[in-house]
Order: sequence, then structure tokens, then C-alpha cells
Amino acid sequence: MKILVAIKRVIDYNVQIRVKEDGSGVVTDNVKMSTNPPDDNAIEEAVKIKESGKAKEVVAVSVGDEKVQETVRKALAVGADRGILVKTEGIIEPLAVSKILQKVVDKEKPDLVFMGKQAIDDDCNQTGQMLAALLNWPQATFASKIEVKDKILQVTREIDEGLETIEVNIPAIVTCDLRLNEPRYASLPNIMKAKKKPIEQINASDLGVDTRPRIEQIKVEEPPKRKAGIKVASVEELVQKLKNEAKVI
Repeated sequence: MKILVAIKRVIDYNVQIRVKEDGSGVVTDNVKMSTNPPDDNAIEEAVKIKESGKAKEVVAVSVGDEKVQETVRKALAVGADRGILVKTEGIIEPLAVSKILQKVVDKEKPDLVFMGKQAIDDDCNQTGQMLAALLNWPQATFASKIEVKDKILQVTREIDEGLETIEVNIPAIVTCDLRLNEPRYASLPNIMKAKKKPIEQINASDLGVDTRPRIEQIKVEEPPKRKAGIKVASVEELVQKLKNEAKVI
């Protein structure tokens, strides 16, 4: 079994996001970048399945500019066998990413495709579902537990009512939740070994995929600052303010 894991490079979740002065986007220069957190869970789960003997190869794939190699190298350092970087420039929307991944899947012929349930930068939660539609593969989203059983995948997923367990045929697309596992840290020896693992580089234009954005981003701005609260002297005053000023009662 071969598992393909799609990963994304995003601004680190500990970094305070700043909007550019001209409102054209967020500041990314000299900002710490890292792997999208749910994608770390996807890589961890793929490596665990390989370590259990149920998969023979884990391939990490990412889409972006030359700097995205760092993200692919991290995946190699925690257990992926080789990497693929599809080189693009500028903003790449989920549909374009899905079409690129479709081409990679057609080439690599994996049995499973893992990815994070959503990205923390655009919060889209679309790529996995779109890829499943393009490939006509079954999908299991928001996975918090995965069991491989021959040609069937049993997935426990979180829904509004609680937990739902489903079975899907392999090949399949799985989007991984943060509760799926605890991603491991890359040790120094494994980081050094990862430098020798191969990363294949492909230009998105060579795949015949149109990556031009379909949505025009007009302006980015910070949310309005919260107004300072006030203290009230009594319950009666609170009720009056809720009634007359806030108009919530």
C-alpha cells in the first residue's frame, strides 16, 4: 500500500498575524512558517500505518514556491520516504490545488490520500472534498481514528451529534483531525537523514493545470477592536442597559 500525504506551508500558529499597510494581504516576509497543524497529524498517521506493516511507502506532496521544500523536508524527517514539490507562484486556490493533486495521484497511483481537515490560513476545508470528487473516490472527513482492514478503511469522525464510524473502500481520501494522534518531533539524526531523501520537483504548468485565481481579493483588514466594557452598580442597572442600550431583552 502507498499513502500520499498532502501538506501545506502556512504561517506558524504561534505568530501574531499582521495585515500589510496597503491592505493587500498579510505580512509573510521574515515571518516564521511551519506545516499546517492538521497536516502534521496526517503525516503522523501515514507513518504509523507504515510502521505497523500495512503500508510500504509514504510520499509527501506540497504545492508552492521554492521555500516549501522546508515543509517537505520536515515530513521526510518524521518518516515519509520521499517528497514531491509542485512549484507555483502566488496564491493558489483550493480548486487548483485539488486539480494538481489529481495529476499527482494519476502519476503515483496511491491507495490512500491523507491531508489535514483544513488549513489554518484560509480556513477553507475544501481541498480533500474537491479531490475526492475529481477522482470519484470515497472520502472520510474529520477523521479522529483510522483502522485499515484489507481493502476497507474504518474511520471514526467527529460530527455535531458526537462520533460517527464509517467504512469506505480503498482507494480513498481522508482528511485528518487534530485529535487523530500526537505528531512526533523530528530528531536531529532524522533531520540529517531527510536531507538525503529525494524530492521531485514539478512545475504546475507542466501538469496542464490553470492555477489563476478565480476570486479577486479586494482588501484585507483587521477585525474592529472590541469596545471597553463598563461596570454596573446593581442588577437593576444591568437589566436596564441590556434592555435599552444593547436591546437584547
